[in-house]
Amino acid sequence: MPSVLLSAVTFLPGIGGLALLLIPARRAGVVRAAALAISLVTFVLSLPLYFGFDAGDPGYQFEEFRIWMPTLGVSYHIGIDGISLLLVLLTTFLTPLALASAWEGIEDRLQGFVTTMLIPMYFIIGVWGGPNRIYAAVKFVLYTMVGSVLMLVAILALYYEYGAASGRYTFDLPVLAQFVMAPGLAQNLMFLAFALAFAIKVPLFPFHTWLPDAHVEAPTAGSVILAGVLLKMGTYGFLRFCLPLFPDASVAFGPLVFALAVIGIVYGAWVSTVQPDMKKLVAYSSVSHLGFVMLGIFTLNQQGVVGGLIQMVNHGLSTGALFLMVGMIYERRHSRLVAVFGGLWKVVPAFSALFLVVVLSSLGLPGLNGFVGEFLVLVGAFQRSIWLAAFATSGIIFAAVYLLWMYQRVIFGEITHEANRALRDLTPREWAVLVPVVVLIVWIGVYPGAFTGKTEAAVEALIAQVQSKTGANR
Repeated sequence: MPSVLLSAVTFLPGIGGLALLLIPARRAGVVRAAALAISLVTFVLSLPLYFGFDAGDPGYQFEEFRIWMPTLGVSYHIGIDGISLLLVLLTTFLTPLALASAWEGIEDRLQGFVTTMLIPMYFIIGVWGGPNRIYAAVKFVLYTMVGSVLMLVAILALYYEYGAASGRYTFDLPVLAQFVMAPGLAQNLMFLAFALAFAIKVPLFPFHTWLPDAHVEAPTAGSVILAGVLLKMGTYGFLRFCLPLFPDASVAFGPLVFALAVIGIVYGAWVSTVQPDMKKLVAYSSVSHLGFVMLGIFTLNQQGVVGGLIQMVNHGLSTGALFLMVGMIYERRHSRLVAVFGGLWKVVPAFSALFLVVVLSSLGLPGLNGFVGEFLVLVGAFQRSIWLAAFATSGIIFAAVYLLWMYQRVIFGEITHEANRALRDLTPREWAVLVPVVVLIVWIGVYPGAFTGKTEAAVEALIAQVQSKTGANR
């Protein structure tokens, strides 16, 4: 495959976004169509990454390397392995769906909205969000900035630590990942700086308080991108940076992260149960579902880590679809309160049927995608701690409670508000947005090997790398 393929997938959205600024703002239809076309082309370009990927090769593929600032050890180096492949595809898959979902929902400053879809979430929330958007946007920035500044300091410390040991200064991650750093205070502090930044991004309990505000105030497309893509920066960061760069610290702090993940699973589920707002319910469910991802990563065994990776994809699909469907019903009724609905099966049967599939996917019904990730995570977790794994399992039970209870109150029963009788069912555009997600939900649930098989070699190599480094320091 051409080595420039990854660069094209990476930079086309940004270049396309700048090109959209040249279209007169008054031509809203052209702006929408052009933005959607750019995102679809990016998705099509990403498909050869999946079909051309060698699942048996644990290393980076589709690599591209260019020397940039040799005196500082700065280069342009990109590639994908089994850990990053599915997340790249998840990003390119969800972006056109998010844009299509905003086809009628965003009227004000449309040109700026489609241009910033992949740039800072701050603007998506702060400009196109709800009544409390400024508070939510500022809170989002402050939380993430604190963690990012500390991580920047740790990156520079690692740069100098490696340079002093090897005589070569570089920021190239594959090179730094081979460095066996002595265990101790320096490694622990670097791990904590990286981990804090990523824990806020996940978000891992107790760093989660910014997430519900951000989701509730963000427009639907913003929530889809936030849940489906941006939150994965945190979980991916733990896998890509913390484990290979700071293995001894990862092992030492692993039980703490493991415990926080379990607390997040149970806490997120409990708080979701009492939410009157459907969007806030889904937001808190993210805390619970991403707790399973973190649980899987820090099992440091094959089943757990693969399960955590697949659960990242599952969360992007299931939670992204929940936000899409909550947004669709909000556009019709201008309310997300559970109490406002009831009896929708009689009025919007197609919406209700697809909503049921997505809800069952999110709660982990066997045969759908959510079951695959959670099952593998729990298999790995029981090998580490029977008691913590048992508590984590209760999160699945609570997920069934809050999701099915919400569904029962919204969809079944009698119509108690006359305004609900006039709701229209799914439009062709909404069918086009939801069907691809439902197809993947079923595909992963029925044939998970098409996805887990792409990750296993890279995960096995990562675990072996961590074990060899920690063994070398003993």
